[in-house]
Amino acid sequence: MELFIVYWVIVGLLFTIGIIQIIVKAAKNQPVKSGLKLVIASVIMLVIGAGACAVILSNLSIGH
Repeated sequence: MELFIVYWVIVGLLFTIGIIQIIVKAAKNQPVKSGLKLVIASVIMLVIGAGACAVILSNLSIGH
């Protein structure tokens, strides 16, 4: 269970850091590519994590 909490904290941190990088770099007229990569990675992790939680909570078997 602790692993799930750590996973969601990491997703939240990646998203927050990515948004902050985008805002700061956009204000300084610098490329925002690294911030966008973090935001995209966090969204992908969010989708995968939410799917895993849905499977676990619904007691479905993935193989069937």
